[in-house]
Amino acid sequence: MHTRRIGDVQVSAIGLGGMPMSIEGRPDEARSLATIHAALDAGVTLIDTADSYHRDAHEVGHNETLIAKALASHDLGKDVLVATKGGHLRPGDGSWTLDGSPRHLKEACEASLRRLGVEAIGLYQFHRPDPRVPYAESVGAIRDLLDEGKIRMAGISNANPERIRQANDILGGRLVSVQNQFSPAFRSSEPELRLCDELGIAFLPWSPLGGISRAGELGSAYAPFARVAEAHGVSPQQVCLAWMLAKSPVVVPIPGSSRPETILDSLGARDLVLTDEEIAELDAV
Repeated sequence: MHTRRIGDVQVSAIGLGGMPMSIEGRPDEARSLATIHAALDAGVTLIDTADSYHRDAHEVGHNETLIAKALASHDLGKDVLVATKGGHLRPGDGSWTLDGSPRHLKEACEASLRRLGVEAIGLYQFHRPDPRVPYAESVGAIRDLLDEGKIRMAGISNANPERIRQANDILGGRLVSVQNQFSPAFRSSEPELRLCDELGIAFLPWSPLGGISRAGELGSAYAPFARVAEAHGVSPQQVCLAWMLAKSPVVVPIPGSSRPETILDSLGARDLVLTDEEIAELDAV
């Protein structure tokens, strides 16, 4: 279970989510770079980011810039698929806002291209539907970017089954990924996961361990994950990611991390094989 596919690209079965390295509570740059480099050394070839992963208003794209620096300073950087997103904004007061207008998405993509230092973004995703903008217009902008060669692959995030089908139609069958929240605490994306499995579209669970503040409590919050972890001599977090991988070959979790030891622990899930009985127990949580 070491690799999965997004579109026509083979990636590591578990990616690295960059958000914790750039928002409130982030570590210093040296630790973030060490985290990314540790992930690369361990075989990670998918890193997820977004232009909105920053803390202060003046530093839009902080995480994209950080990732570009880390990849440029490592021999394996060229082998990584960077997935970024546009359409979500942070004014700098801790809140999140939306702009799904075609004009903004195209401008955001151009800015992400500059920060990442690439001619085309590997995977560009519409971050979150904007109720003020027809969904077809937002996805249409992503289609235009794909047709223009600004992005190599297109995805969407925070989408329900209807929007997944709509986006795939607008993109002419070229939708390669759906990134939705999914974890033991958030199971309502099961229908989207099943649809992605049916269509052969990669499903990228965000906050797969329950979020930055709750990931460490996964075992105490969900006893079956702790019991299975004890039986295998691993962490409940590893069990959680292995459980997700076992659900479908289209699942590619992207746990966020800001320390080398946490991403390395997460990557252990690639080798963890759960029994059918254990999977059933975890499914029942």
